[in-house]
Amino acid sequence: MGLEGRRTRGKAAKTGLLRIVLPLMILAAGALAIPLFVHSEREITGGGPGTLPSEPEPLPPIELSFTCVGDIMAHSTQLTAQYDSGTGTYDFTNNYIYVKDYISQADLALCNVETTFAGGTPTGYPAFNSPDSMATAMKDAGFDVALTSNNHMLDRGFNGMQRTLDVLREAGMITVGSRKDGEKRYAVTDVKGVKVGVVAYTYETTGVNGQRTMNGSAMSNESKALINSFAYPKLDEDLAYLKQDIDDARAEGAQIVIVYLHWGEEYQRSPNDWQQSIAASVAGYGADIIFASHTHVLQPVEYLYVTADGTVSHEPPEDDAAADDAVAEEDDAAADGAVAEVRKVPVFYSMGNFISNQRAETLDNRYTEQGMLANVAVTWDQETGTISQISMDVLPTWVDRFKADGKQNYYIIPLDNALNSNETLARSGHLSRARQALEDVRKLIGDEFMSLSCPPAGS
Repeated sequence: MGLEGRRTRGKAAKTGLLRIVLPLMILAAGALAIPLFVHSEREITGGGPGTLPSEPEPLPPIELSFTCVGDIMAHSTQLTAQYDSGTGTYDFTNNYIYVKDYISQADLALCNVETTFAGGTPTGYPAFNSPDSMATAMKDAGFDVALTSNNHMLDRGFNGMQRTLDVLREAGMITVGSRKDGEKRYAVTDVKGVKVGVVAYTYETTGVNGQRTMNGSAMSNESKALINSFAYPKLDEDLAYLKQDIDDARAEGAQIVIVYLHWGEEYQRSPNDWQQSIAASVAGYGADIIFASHTHVLQPVEYLYVTADGTVSHEPPEDDAAADDAVAEEDDAAADGAVAEVRKVPVFYSMGNFISNQRAETLDNRYTEQGMLANVAVTWDQETGTISQISMDVLPTWVDRFKADGKQNYYIIPLDNALNSNETLARSGHLSRARQALEDVRKLIGDEFMSLSCPPAGS
C-alpha cells in the first residue's frame, strides 16, 4: 500500500474515533456543568435544586378605628356638682363611666375641649376656666387628642390659652388647634404603624374696627399667630392656610388626615351653606375624615365623594354602583397599583354637646342634651399606601342630670343596647327621656348610620 493509501486509512480512522469520542466529551462536559449550575442557584436562592426565587408575602391590611366627640363643657353647676368640699378637689371621672369603654377601644379618640385651664378660681359661662382635674378625667376616659380650636379658647386670654396646652399635654394628650411659639400648626401621630395627621380650625366672630375677634373680643396679634381660625370675610385666604396645613402634614408623612372644624349656627339642626361649602373645599384639599361641632345640637352626617380631578359631590358620581362601591374601585386600583378614582370622605356636620348643662330645663331645648360618639372605620392597604375601605356610624349619647345625695349628678349615657337596664337611668327615673333622645337622633341621622350597638327602632 502506498503512502497515500495509508494516509486515507488513517484519516478515516481518526474521523471514526472523533465520532465516538466527541459525543462522550459533550456528555461529560454537561455532567460537569450541572453541579456548577445547581451550586450557583443555591447561592442565589438558598433553596434546593430547581428552586426559583419566591414572591414576598403581601403586607396585610391594617384596620383602624377613630372616635370623636363634640363639645365638652363645664358650666358653673357642673363645677359645683364635681366639687368635693371634704377634700377641696374636683373629680369629673364619673361623667364618663358609661362611655369610657367605647372611647378607650378606639385606636385614636378625639374631643373638643370647650373650656380653658387657666389656673386660679374655676368659672363657667361666659368665660370658661376649668380645674386641671377635668383634663385628667378626659385622658382617663380614653381620649388621645384634645382639639382646642373653638370660640372659647381665648376666654382667659393669651396666657390662659397657653396654660391650657400645658395642662392637656401633662395629662397625656396631643393638642391641636392652638400652639406655642415655634410649634407646627398640625399634629402627626403614629396609629398602629400608620401616620395620622390632625388639623383643627375654628370660626372667628365678626370683626370690630378692622380687628379680628374671637367670641366678640379682639384678638391680639400674639394670639392670632398661634391659633388656627378662619373669618368669613377672608375665607379663601384663611382656607389656604388650612390647605397648606394638610399639605405639610402629608409632607411630614401623614398617610391619613383628619380635619376638625368648629363652625355653624348655634341650635340649628341642619348645616348651613357655609358649612357645606367649607366641607367640600376641605375634602377637595385632601382631608380623609371631617369631624365638626359648635352648634350644641346634632346635625346630619354624610359622605362626600372626591374624584381624581378634585371634583367634590354629595352624591356618588355616575351611578350608585360606582357610588357606594368606592371600596370596589379602590380594591381594583390597589390590584393595578393605581390610586383610587373616587375618595369617600365621611363628614359629621355637628357632633353636638358631649357634656354640658345645656338642656330642656335651662334652654327649653332637649336637643342640647344629645351628643354622639362619631365613629370611622378605615382599612389601610399597605401595598398601595391608600385607604381601601372607609365607613362611619353614630352611637348617640344623652346627658342625664339629676339630684341625689344633696347635689346634682351628671352622667353621659350611651343610647346603646344596655339602655333599658342602665342603673343611673333607673336611679334618676329618666329612661323615657333617654328613649326620646334615641328616637330624635335616629330620625335626624337615619338608620343607615346608626351604630350596631344601638337598639333597633321601636324596641
